[in-house]
Amino acid sequence: MSAWRAIVSITSPNLRAALQITWVCALIVFVLAFFDPLLGHVLSKVGGGKWIIGAVRLWLMASVFSFLAFQLVHGAGWIYGLIVSAEPVNQSRRNFFRYASYLAGSLPIVAAAYGFATGRLKYRVERVEVPIANLPKELDGFKIAQLSDIHIGDFMPREEVRRAVNMANALNPDLAVVTGDFISNEFDPLGDCIAELSKLRAPLGTWGCNGNHEIYADAEGAAQQLFQQHGMKLLRQENVQLDWRGTKLNLIGVDYQRDHMTRGPAGTMLQGVEPLISREHPNILLSHNPNSFHRAAEMGIELSLAGHTHGGQIKVEIVDHSFSPARLITDFVAGLYHLPMGKNGSGENGNGKKAALYVNRGLGTFGVPVRIGVLPEITLLTLRMA
Repeated sequence: MSAWRAIVSITSPNLRAALQITWVCALIVFVLAFFDPLLGHVLSKVGGGKWIIGAVRLWLMASVFSFLAFQLVHGAGWIYGLIVSAEPVNQSRRNFFRYASYLAGSLPIVAAAYGFATGRLKYRVERVEVPIANLPKELDGFKIAQLSDIHIGDFMPREEVRRAVNMANALNPDLAVVTGDFISNEFDPLGDCIAELSKLRAPLGTWGCNGNHEIYADAEGAAQQLFQQHGMKLLRQENVQLDWRGTKLNLIGVDYQRDHMTRGPAGTMLQGVEPLISREHPNILLSHNPNSFHRAAEMGIELSLAGHTHGGQIKVEIVDHSFSPARLITDFVAGLYHLPMGKNGSGENGNGKKAALYVNRGLGTFGVPVRIGVLPEITLLTLRMA
């Protein structure tokens, strides 16, 4: 609106008309980009359309927070002025609040630019030791490399997926897992993503599960087939017993477990999984949605590996408190969590032991192509005897 008022004030009729037409065209592009999912991804199909959508979402997020920050500081200055209204006007104080408002308003713009240019591609290896109930001594020190939420596409090119795979291989894992969301929508190159994932190297192979975006893209079956073509296995309500140094590890994988925050019918988590659980060997569950952890712990699954949240993609820390949008959909935002095992923590398979969940912060982005305070993650989990 400020731009429109500035254009209207221009005295040259030709320049004013040209800028008004440009303003209207920009508004149309903005509306198309913002509502692209509801319009059948019309703009996504156009060359460079995803970059336009990304720029619009980036600008929208940054400008909203910029506006709020500016108004917050400006409002504080106005309130302070009311308090000291009896005093003579202090020009230096007025200038202080004015420039402080400008500074506060510019910070979200700078942060968004950094999150797009650097933060989203600054991969970090997260090394985590996980105490596991009932872990045989042969599995103490067993290493798992986890990738999740790759979202290959314009903002996650194939070369970047390859770089992440090479970093994971350098960790020399015993087992490699990928916990869903290989793509964002049906226009993304699923085949390229899985071809790069097939270069993961681990003695016990590479295993995976589907995420919610495979559902949205109607690509669950295609992902399963591509995994098989490349010598990997996508587990869909299945389990496999892996042999390691004379003992076994029971690996379970499920498709995305729907809950109230996703499209489609929601049901009881992990239906039909109980027969897949081993009572003799440790169980590891690959489930994209971390909200399945409550049910997994209740059923006696020792370790769950998930993704989905991206760690919120944006995290703001104020003093000793952190704020993440992922808190709106789950209590399990990122990192390692524990719950009592068995019904109410003391039922069958419980015995006072604890189940573990690790939530990977993901590799790619969705919605807004930025990461601020949440770096993309490659995880190396080392199992330890509890």
